[in-house]
Amino acid sequence: MSSPLTALSPLDGRYAAKVRPLQDHFSEFALIRERVTVEVAWLLALAGEPAFEALKPFSPAARAELERAAAGFTVADAERIKAIEATTNHDVKAVEYWLRERFAGNAEIAAASELIHFACTSEDINNLAHGRMVRGGRDRVLLPAIDAIVERVSALAREHAGVAMLARTHGQPATPTTLGKEMANVAHRLRRARARLAAVEMLGKANGATGNFNAHTAGAPGVDWPAFSRRVVEGLGVAYNPLTIQIEPHDALAETFDAIARLNTILVDFNRDVWGYISLGYFRQKVKAGEVGSSTMPHKVNPIDFENSEGNLGLANALLRHLSEKLPVSRWQRDLTDSTVLRNVGVAFGYSLLAYDSCVRGLAKLETNPARIAADLEEAWDVLAEAVQTVMRAHGVPGSYEKLKELTRGKGGITREDLHAFVRTLPIPEEARARLLALTPATYVGLAPRLARED
Repeated sequence: MSSPLTALSPLDGRYAAKVRPLQDHFSEFALIRERVTVEVAWLLALAGEPAFEALKPFSPAARAELERAAAGFTVADAERIKAIEATTNHDVKAVEYWLRERFAGNAEIAAASELIHFACTSEDINNLAHGRMVRGGRDRVLLPAIDAIVERVSALAREHAGVAMLARTHGQPATPTTLGKEMANVAHRLRRARARLAAVEMLGKANGATGNFNAHTAGAPGVDWPAFSRRVVEGLGVAYNPLTIQIEPHDALAETFDAIARLNTILVDFNRDVWGYISLGYFRQKVKAGEVGSSTMPHKVNPIDFENSEGNLGLANALLRHLSEKLPVSRWQRDLTDSTVLRNVGVAFGYSLLAYDSCVRGLAKLETNPARIAADLEEAWDVLAEAVQTVMRAHGVPGSYEKLKELTRGKGGITREDLHAFVRTLPIPEEARARLLALTPATYVGLAPRLARED
């Protein structure tokens, strides 16, 4: 029985539609397709290398036929390769055999069949395939999803740049900020993390069984193999790594996964903060007809999108951090532990994408509650103690901090009248006194509106 309800992973069942864009980059089909692309690119490069005397340039028709095998690769092609693998018990060798089979009827290409996979080890093909897959998944799926979050948070920053809000440090009332400034903080962090992620270059190699071009130089000593390899690797859109063991050491992949995890951590922080603001009543959530918030409490409108986002970010980061810690570690010149682990990159990307989708959905439901935000500020006149003692210090009043501490610390219920009565007793210039008497929790926001608009 094949149904989303029987899927082992929720990414392939409950959430399949939301992560479907990643299938083109991390499915088994995508991996096999990329292997074919790399094998074809290697063969075509050999045919175009004058010093490689074993293979003459292909005719334009043959070249086009080879390129079509990669560009037009189908699920049926992948299924045939899997059928061959059932016999070979080797996934990359199955690709080589399929290419021979695929072009058996083309005399020109069939004559070159022994040169398919020439001097390559499986990892020469796999590392380039995985590099292309990760680059594609990052650039075409994750980054656009991240950009959607940044765009929405930035819009909130601009829209609410001047909306004064009580800040909380250690969970306690603190110097006021603006709602827009708090959104701008997050947008700025996300942009920086996004730039770091986008800047990571995928690294690749094509240098044989232990990274020394041993077979290459034995079979064709006249070729400048490092230069040749560089051309092939860079032609596939991957940066060239000149020094490796059998495997490309995966440092660039680890950098990528670490960069995603750091960005995800920022979003965990953001999800929790928005959850808290909803709890305080600073945000309301738009109600969708037909939805239920609780199975027993009809009034509930729960912040489920931000909760789902946080939960999936945790799953994503658990995988991403394992990937970044494990993949750069190989026993001597090669062990196989990276192979099975790499098959889960799409899972880590999937939970990240699912989290981004939930976050965007949650942001789209938010409505600010200015009355609730203002009410909190009006009850927090003690936060002006900072302003008063700072003005006192500026005018040389001794024991400024201590005097305000005595007036306000742990007292609670400090009112406008309490604070103003104190200010009127201060030995400070009248201009300074007037400024303090005019100050309210809602106007004591410093440069927050400007900072929110400038980001």
